[in-house]
Amino acid sequence: MSSPRGRIAMVHALGDGRGRFSPELVRHLDQCLGCLACETACPSGVVYGHALEETREAIEEHYERPAADRATRWLIEHLLPYPERLGLALGGLYWYQRLGMAGAVRASRLLNLLAPRLAQMEALLPSVPSPGDRRPLPDVTPAAGRTRGRVGLLTGCAQRHLLPGLNRATVRVLSAAGYEVAAPSTQGCCGALHAHGGNLVEAQRMARALIETFDRASVSLVVSNAAGCGAAMKQYGHLLRDDPAWRARAEAFAATVRDVSQLLADAPWNGHLRPLPVTVTYHEACHLAHGQRIRLEPRSLLKQIPQLRLVELMESDLCCGSAGTYNLLQPHMANHLLSRKVERIAQTDADYVAAGNIGCLLQIQMGLRRAGVRTRAVHPIELVDWALHGMPR
Repeated sequence: MSSPRGRIAMVHALGDGRGRFSPELVRHLDQCLGCLACETACPSGVVYGHALEETREAIEEHYERPAADRATRWLIEHLLPYPERLGLALGGLYWYQRLGMAGAVRASRLLNLLAPRLAQMEALLPSVPSPGDRRPLPDVTPAAGRTRGRVGLLTGCAQRHLLPGLNRATVRVLSAAGYEVAAPSTQGCCGALHAHGGNLVEAQRMARALIETFDRASVSLVVSNAAGCGAAMKQYGHLLRDDPAWRARAEAFAATVRDVSQLLADAPWNGHLRPLPVTVTYHEACHLAHGQRIRLEPRSLLKQIPQLRLVELMESDLCCGSAGTYNLLQPHMANHLLSRKVERIAQTDADYVAAGNIGCLLQIQMGLRRAGVRTRAVHPIELVDWALHGMPR
């Protein structure tokens, strides 16, 4: 029942009335990562991801979850995808870390005993950037030199607060490559978390709002540096397929979406990349490798950096356990996958492991820290930024 075929059989059984929303059925569907590796492997081209999202929507409508599960899902759904709410929460967490409370809570392990999911959420927190570091990006950043085009950057709901340096590095690299970058401060969430969680109505609302935002920004392409967000936006045509007023507009928008590695894989750097004498291995984010079928471009981008040594990672496309909010809702299974991923990374003895998704970066860095592995998790675009502008001190 935990195989792709088993889960598809359960979905079909629900659809034709033979199945019921039992705790056992829901458990098997909840334990699915949604990593889409089965789509890559399937010789028949079954689009499993769409069926999973629609079935999860039906589960939320027809199945009464235990109270603790409902509370966790409510917190995730009403906090993480809303940048303003998350920004307020992180303001308090900034001082929680700076005043030493985080260290005391982790050392006591009380949170692990009382609320394992909340403990997992707390453990995933990186060092929360200061309010100054979390200031919004400029609405428009001009291209450096000859302009190749005007692109919009999705800043993300969590990423703009937790990893703002990654967004700033992305803007600098895009500008250096000749792109004028629009990053509208009014943009919201792409809807990926709601879609994965079965709230397709809210995901559709967010999709419409984001399309309007980037339409007003008059951009030719929309760039994402987060695999999950990029995959979600590329599926807007399917998400809004039953809305006659939006279907064509959503399809047109989806056709403009690019992962940042797609856009920059063949950028003419004209010798501007400085040597970066480091060893790097590459983890393939599920929604980049399987959701968007992007595998060569990130490696091509990294190989352009002089003196950077790229070491292949065994099981590079094995999920790290992040999978959207999977690591928060299924921490036991997620940590099992993470241990295997960290073991593979440690075998490379690399200075850095590059990954094109915020969830992977936070998950893997937590695992590396727990295991005492010296390797650091970074986004490929950060390495390019260092080659262009120097490594951070």
